[in-house]
Amino acid sequence: MLAYFRTCRDIVRDRSLKLLGVLMSLNDPQWGRRPGQGPPDLDEIWREFNRKLNALFGRRGGGSGEGPQGPGVRKFGGGAGLLIGLVFLVWLASGFYIVNEGQRGIVLRFGKLVETTMPGPRWHLPYPIESAEVVNVAGVRSVEVGYRNNVKSKVLKESLMLTDDENIVDVQFAVQYILKSPTDYLFNNRTPDEAVLQAAETAIREIVGKSSMDFVIFEGRAEVAARARKLTQEILDRYGTGINISNVTMQNAQPPEQVQAAFDDAVKAGQDRERQKNEGQAYANDVVPKAKGMAARLTQEAEGYRQRVIEQAEGDASRFRQVVVEYNKAPQVTRDRLYIETMQQIMSNTSKVLIDQKGGNNLIYLPLDKIMQMTGTGPGASGAKPADAPPAQEPSTTRSREAFRSREREAR
Repeated sequence: MLAYFRTCRDIVRDRSLKLLGVLMSLNDPQWGRRPGQGPPDLDEIWREFNRKLNALFGRRGGGSGEGPQGPGVRKFGGGAGLLIGLVFLVWLASGFYIVNEGQRGIVLRFGKLVETTMPGPRWHLPYPIESAEVVNVAGVRSVEVGYRNNVKSKVLKESLMLTDDENIVDVQFAVQYILKSPTDYLFNNRTPDEAVLQAAETAIREIVGKSSMDFVIFEGRAEVAARARKLTQEILDRYGTGINISNVTMQNAQPPEQVQAAFDDAVKAGQDRERQKNEGQAYANDVVPKAKGMAARLTQEAEGYRQRVIEQAEGDASRFRQVVVEYNKAPQVTRDRLYIETMQQIMSNTSKVLIDQKGGNNLIYLPLDKIMQMTGTGPGASGAKPADAPPAQEPSTTRSREAFRSREREAR
């Protein structure tokens, strides 16, 4: 061990002497050398270094005390001043910094906030008087609640929540935010990112605790995310974090894995129930309008039949009154006319043809199709009309009236 310390001492001594030789050779390249001789002895180098050092501080030889020499002192002062000036310039230059777009610079003087700088090249008093910290206020930051990096890597103590109907749901969501006040972000909270995580978890637990399981998992996921964003922002504003929540995204909401199979069966049963309800509603929507349409059609037909019967009865009554007036004027003629009209109406509704055989001609050409077309009662006649239709009654009525008038004139 003693030999080891001696070796280390010799190595340190040799390196120190070499360093001193290099420093002294900067002013005197021939320092320590003699013409025609090799490297000087180490003791000689040490004595030469002592002489140079004494000369620098105004001493001579072996250290006899005399006053400082003027040229040495001036030489030493000029070099030190230059070195001090160079160090001072480097110290001042260390105060320059650049604030990029979307960032803000926070300048602190002995740890106290002095100013907030905008983007661009800036300068502050160098350390340790002032310091500057650049904060990104435009970048979107995010925290994950209930999982880390992937929804499969769950954090159960954050994701498992109790609903209003006493069911447990597994919820994972992400919160994205930006900074609206860099000073509040730096000075009002020790760990603002952790504050966002805790505030978001608190908000979502409150909302899930006031909602049913089906609402959280199915129809109300977007509403739950919107309410969580609003409530989280209110909590962070009370804390004065200087953070603005931009979005809350529901990554996953499902029952715990232990009851997933039972929950799937319940969901399928609910879907079957909804399907059957929809089928029943579709059948009702198909049958009810048809029934209503049929009822309306029957009602209209009944109303039309009622109007037709009333009009027909009124017409028959009016015709009967007219016939009574004519019958009072000429009873026999009226009876004959009524008989002829009745026979014409009866004969026009039959397809039989009556032929008189008094002439004795057995061979008679009967164009039955033409006869039936003229009578308007045949099945092949075009434009055939019922006997009770007004157009079919008008010619007979006109002829009867004309015959009645002619007979009246003859009787006069």
